[in-house]
Amino acid sequence: MGKELARNRKAYHDYEFEDYFEAGIVLRGTEVKALREGRGNLQEAFGVIRDGEAFVIGMHIGPYSNAPAERQHDPERSRKLLLKKREIKELSGKISRRGYSLIPLQVYLNKRNWVKLRLGLGKGLKKWDKRRKKKEKDVKRRLRQQYSAKIR
Repeated sequence: MGKELARNRKAYHDYEFEDYFEAGIVLRGTEVKALREGRGNLQEAFGVIRDGEAFVIGMHIGPYSNAPAERQHDPERSRKLLLKKREIKELSGKISRRGYSLIPLQVYLNKRNWVKLRLGLGKGLKKWDKRRKKKEKDVKRRLRQQYSAKIR
């Protein structure tokens, strides 16, 4: 992975991910420039599959600062994802299972400076799952602190 343009940190708290996919995104010129300026937001975004094509909905890309108003893009439009047919079939089968969602996790530039989207196939966590996960994380942190204190 190259330079990170946007990240969905909340997704790791709300979902447990089983599988990850990399997809290209169909973008307009001002959208790419706006992403490079750091105007991307994935907080409310999710992926869907319609008519054998994958789309990301709710991904917000703010306006590009140096473009005139008539050349600006729609910040909230749904954007097509570039995936292979085999991947789309696999995803549609997995998403149809109860409780699974396709969540955009990260927008980044790859080695060739193309904008890519990292998607996670995840199952939503319940409140008690989140508490358990936080408790395990705290225990690991305390053990690590105790271990490092004994070494010194």
